Amino acid sequence: MDIIQIPNRIKKIIGTDYTIDQIGMSSASVLLFQDKVLKIREIDEESRREVQIMEWLKGKIPVPEVLYYEEHEEKSYLLMSKISGKMVCEENYMKNPEQLLSILTEGLTMLWQTDISDCTFDSSIEKKLEMATRQVHLGLVDLDNVEPETFGEEGFKDPEELLDWLVQNKPKEEYVLSHGDFCLPNIFANHGKLSGFIDLSKMGYADKYQDIALCYRSLKHNIDGKYGSGTWEIFDPNILFDILKITPDWDKIKYYILLDELF
Repeated sequence: MDIIQIPNRIKKIIGTDYTIDQIGMSSASVLLFQDKVLKIREIDEESRREVQIMEWLKGKIPVPEVLYYEEHEEKSYLLMSKISGKMVCEENYMKNPEQLLSILTEGLTMLWQTDISDCTFDSSIEKKLEMATRQVHLGLVDLDNVEPETFGEEGFKDPEELLDWLVQNKPKEEYVLSHGDFCLPNIFANHGKLSGFIDLSKMGYADKYQDIALCYRSLKHNIDGKYGSGTWEIFDPNILFDILKITPDWDKIKYYILLDELF
């Protein structure tokens, strides 16, 4: 993203010395400064929602602070403080699964213990199916970035068939605060301790398995080398459930992973 396209008021705040984040999977451009982050994306419901969520979460859990927000020529510009530490998909954490799993468990527990009595951000299955329907009808499902077994001979014929299955097989929900995209690049740690969460536009009240499922999938893919810089064959992602002290509900895990395929 050329610095010249950034609105003048933000230019005065950020300077010109930055790197561009290459890890995130979203369509946003993310500029990393020494102590700030500038996220640039198309103006849509999620871009505005993320700002509102960050304001609501202030003082509740560790998330970036909104420093400035502007919409200019169909783009949104979110300038925020930078979370300390590194993503937990970094090699030093992947080489230390006990520490990594401790951080992830701390993050999940922190979310689930957050009071949602005044949370107005709906990330329930009904809301996500409403959004998924739009994705499917507009042909926006990224078929190049899905699990190999989701579509094809052994899977669903197409996104329309998957959407229909999801509508017909909705599990019962028990609401907690959900990150919505609880993947390793969105969780930060500093000196082995959780330091914060990023990419918050999908956060809201939802079933805890929304986060368990995507955390499990993210662990698997970072372990097997689909993402990241190597494979970590000695690391069994199923240990996550032992650390969380839960018996995994595989039907819910399957459901939420399939639901995420449409986004």
